[in-house]
Amino acid sequence: MPADRERNPDRSRAAILDAAEQLFAERGYDATSLADVGALAGVSRATPGYFFGSKTELYAAVLERALGEVRSAVRAGRERALASNRAAGDILAGAVGDYFDFLASHPNFVRLIEREALAGGRGPGMVPPRLAAGQEALAAIAAELGLDPAPSGEAAQLLLSIISLCWFPLVHADTVATAVGVDLSDPAHREIRKRHVTALVLYGLRGFHASAGADAWREPDTDLRP
Repeated sequence: MPADRERNPDRSRAAILDAAEQLFAERGYDATSLADVGALAGVSRATPGYFFGSKTELYAAVLERALGEVRSAVRAGRERALASNRAAGDILAGAVGDYFDFLASHPNFVRLIEREALAGGRGPGMVPPRLAAGQEALAAIAAELGLDPAPSGEAAQLLLSIISLCWFPLVHADTVATAVGVDLSDPAHREIRKRHVTALVLYGLRGFHASAGADAWREPDTDLRP
């Protein structure tokens, strides 16, 4: 019940963030009010403002939480890679798969970032957290795969390729993907797409870095064929 929820500040704050994330993702910033957020969260109309001050601050908190989840996923993947002592190809295959799975399981995050992109950087979003998430992912790729970390270097180009290959079909799951017969609402189709993306990244990088040696970019243990 709303009264019970409002007596628990942590639960109220989490419910408000969940509701705001859903509404901002579905409707956009301008079409969402604090009253709408309160109603969906099951709290009073004034409670979102009490916790976050303004709609802009609430939106910033939603983005910060979402991007914090991305950073946590990057860190967890890197820790697994460091502990695995496996070849670079296996590490990269795991990173691509983890990122694809993260996006597939966080549709609101995908919609929020798309809305930010369509706003052309003029929206109320927070630039520093976005930069931090990208820079952390870039540093992890450069360090674990031994790639050039310089601006527009190999690590940056690889990261952009991974993001593009994973991101585009999920953003266009109901448009371009369905037009070519790929149903990304089907877990089996998502798995096929993930394996295809992983194979493209690995085979492309293996060809580009043939001089790195057979061990570095050998076939991963996982069968990547669709």
